[in-house]
Amino acid sequence: MENKNMALLCDFYEFTMSNGYFKNGFYKQNVYFDVFFRKVPDNGGFAIAAGLEQVVDYIKNLHFNESDIEYLQGKGIFDGDFLSYLRNFRFSGDIYAVPEGTPVFPNEPIMTVKAPAIEAQLIETFVLLTLNHQTLIATKANRIVRAAQGRAVIEFGSRRAQGTNGAVDGARAAYIGGCVGTACTLTDKLYGVPAGGTMAHSWIQMFDSEYDAFKAFCELYPDNPTLLVDTYNTLKSGVPNAIKVFKEVLLPQGKTECAIRLDSGDISYLSKKARKMLDEAGLMNCKITASNALDEYLIRDLMMQGAEIDTFGVGERLITSSSSPVFGGVYKLVAVENEGGEIVPKIKVSENTAKITNPHFKKVYRYFDNESGKALADELCVYDEVVDSSNPHTIFDSNATWKTKTLADFTARELLVPIFKNGECVYESPSIQKIAEYCKEQIDLLWDEVKRFENPHTYYVDLSKKLYEIKNILLNVYGV
Repeated sequence: MENKNMALLCDFYEFTMSNGYFKNGFYKQNVYFDVFFRKVPDNGGFAIAAGLEQVVDYIKNLHFNESDIEYLQGKGIFDGDFLSYLRNFRFSGDIYAVPEGTPVFPNEPIMTVKAPAIEAQLIETFVLLTLNHQTLIATKANRIVRAAQGRAVIEFGSRRAQGTNGAVDGARAAYIGGCVGTACTLTDKLYGVPAGGTMAHSWIQMFDSEYDAFKAFCELYPDNPTLLVDTYNTLKSGVPNAIKVFKEVLLPQGKTECAIRLDSGDISYLSKKARKMLDEAGLMNCKITASNALDEYLIRDLMMQGAEIDTFGVGERLITSSSSPVFGGVYKLVAVENEGGEIVPKIKVSENTAKITNPHFKKVYRYFDNESGKALADELCVYDEVVDSSNPHTIFDSNATWKTKTLADFTARELLVPIFKNGECVYESPSIQKIAEYCKEQIDLLWDEVKRFENPHTYYVDLSKKLYEIKNILLNVYGV
């Protein structure tokens, strides 16, 4: 969205902790936080990182104005010197993140924040809500796009989205995930996602007849109009009236590009009947669009049934990811710097082993097989480890779930790239079109088995031997 002061879009405990950091002298101490998630939505094989551009804009504009300070002062619990500190607040740390559109997997950092403790703490809420939301929608959109098997998918969900940002930024994320456009005009204006639409049933009801409504619309918009044919009776009136108007209005102008939209009924049956009627009328270029509470499973079934559909308009089940509506990204402390500049790893221990964190300031390598070009595995390494593709590299299986493997003919790529250095943005966000292209390219590098909807192959994400040993030392220290 357009720039706003979002400094108070923050869990209140971030301020109470920050006030405490200030009083205890921790506010100058650098800390390291990782953003990662533990489970892929819909039990899928991977997620798609999105939302980085909005995080960058937020960090650039983050400040506390006098109204914010007055509000905090009115709570009566914050130190005056701490509030003075906030008056001059600006982010001065480093941020590393995976580029938007990158396929990502559980338990690997998709963003790492290195900053003085207060700065790192205060950005947590906005970072999480932004990355969680857009990553969720981009991931859902890509599942739907893959189900469509090359047919176009348009995001139709603004009116069912959960709030303004849910609609606008959700449509942006859907485009990253592979949708070709959106019904949301503001997303087009702000981000350049192509906006388009057809008509509502109300347009047709405003006229004395369905024919009159179609004719008026085609006369207004003769370049590739789409007519909604299910207001009264799809096969008895809707499709015949559309055919009649296309022939009367468009063909005399030499225009053959047009479409109809099916929004109710048995979409598979109706699309096949409509396709036959259009072809028999000589309108082979007329496309068929389908909408009405679609998702990846319904679209997959329609494709299996041979439905004659060229474009899918997908609304509520995409924009809310209704089958799996929460992306569980978390923001966890993994290291602190002591006064001498030494990076000291930190760990969170839990009786729930899935919640035990991976400590230390890390880098993430993705390994690609040079013969097939496919991604083989990801490895979490300590920040000072270097992998050289010119030498064989052994991936250490710390979980004993697969055979330790030595890679020879491979390429290693670091996933986390610098975004901010010493508070200055060093990253230029690509255009939304470039992000979407990159996303498609990267997904093509995943094995098909990882992309299954049900029971996908588990993509290997492991710790380097050095990081594994550090983690075990910390676990022993804390009696685990």
